[in-house]
Amino acid sequence: MAHLIIRGGNPLYGEISVSGSKNSAMPILTAAALSDEESIIDNVPRDTSVLTICLILRSLGAEVYMDDKGRIHVRGAGINNHSAPYDLVRRERGSFYTAGLLLGRLGCAEVPLPGGCAIGSRPVDFHIRGFQQLGAEVTIEHGYVKASAPQLRGTSIFINRSSVGTTINLMIAAAKAEGVTILENAAKEPEVVDLAIFLNSMGARVRGAGTDVIRIEGVKELYGTEYGIICDRIEAGTYLMCAAVAGGEVLLKDVVPEHLRSPILKLMEAGVEIKEDNSSILVRSQRKLKACDVETAPYPGFPTDLQQPFVALMSTAEGTSVIRETIFDRFRYVDELRRMGADIRVEHDTAIVRGVEQLSGAPVEATDLRAGAALVVAALGAVGETRILGLEILDRGYEGLSEKLHALGADVVREESPDSVSQKITFAALRLSKEVDQDG
Repeated sequence: MAHLIIRGGNPLYGEISVSGSKNSAMPILTAAALSDEESIIDNVPRDTSVLTICLILRSLGAEVYMDDKGRIHVRGAGINNHSAPYDLVRRERGSFYTAGLLLGRLGCAEVPLPGGCAIGSRPVDFHIRGFQQLGAEVTIEHGYVKASAPQLRGTSIFINRSSVGTTINLMIAAAKAEGVTILENAAKEPEVVDLAIFLNSMGARVRGAGTDVIRIEGVKELYGTEYGIICDRIEAGTYLMCAAVAGGEVLLKDVVPEHLRSPILKLMEAGVEIKEDNSSILVRSQRKLKACDVETAPYPGFPTDLQQPFVALMSTAEGTSVIRETIFDRFRYVDELRRMGADIRVEHDTAIVRGVEQLSGAPVEATDLRAGAALVVAALGAVGETRILGLEILDRGYEGLSEKLHALGADVVREESPDSVSQKITFAALRLSKEVDQDG
């Protein structure tokens, strides 16, 4: 496995641009394949989650390639395979969006139960119930979700727990359904809004995204479009915490501050100075952090995907912080922070963090994507060398992590593995695939 070696203690100075949102790219690339015409998607992050969904779409028969400007071209006219490949779907939970795509395009889908980060049970029951309410017959056999519907029909659906994944999958499935679909208790996340805007640019009729009721009037045809994905608010929040723990002054560009309102307020409560304008955030830190409490919640609350980096940040704050996780089981990484000297006690869904004067570098392993981000935050504020194993997990959601940190003055080295090199080769093949297809 690839390693990330960080020697802490260096303050961070400079500016970096935030990549496009992974959690927007996956549904938007999937939805683009609803049309027979070509769509061109800009600001797509070059992380392995995006690579995975591109490879899955190609396996289904879609034309997918990257041009020399880094834009992804998607055309769904060739989709004729209703079965998604197990070896790819198991890598990434967002790949289950292909179920909505295949039901919408072909009227049938056979998609493996998805993989992704080990953050507790995340069944697809809500997705399945939604498909059934749209008129599909759904069974689970040998680890595959099998669904069929000659014609999906709009209806009113209540989404349990405001599930983001369910909201997105049903939006994709309902875009070409007959009649009107109303999603009640829908997720309000910016990525949901981004998908709605993209679908509407293709000719869909989606209203209410960003509220808890989304209305989708099905259309017969969707058309090609050009679209730029929003910035990744979780990546931006992670770099805010990196700067807060390391000290210094960092300017984040190409970001939407409003998408980070709750984390920004909590960082300011912890003693971090933050200034913002329409598309950038300036963070200054003296490394004198104060403990504060957090409870994760659906948007616009504190994101569950930033809970782990925030716990790492609070590990050296003065006082005791109480962080409650209300969405997923995300405390499996705490033992890795303890290796670095953190004083953390977990009680059910709550972490009680007593700030210590200094963390110390140690060999640790990323147990999931955001846990890996937490270890990066901790390592930047620690004394000595931290070796983070499992860098491939971080590659799923952080494009150019080591390069961006290095540009800010961090002492960071990436040690490659054969797997990480092969991923770069695959991205190169994705760029060349259009020419290969044309040449036969």
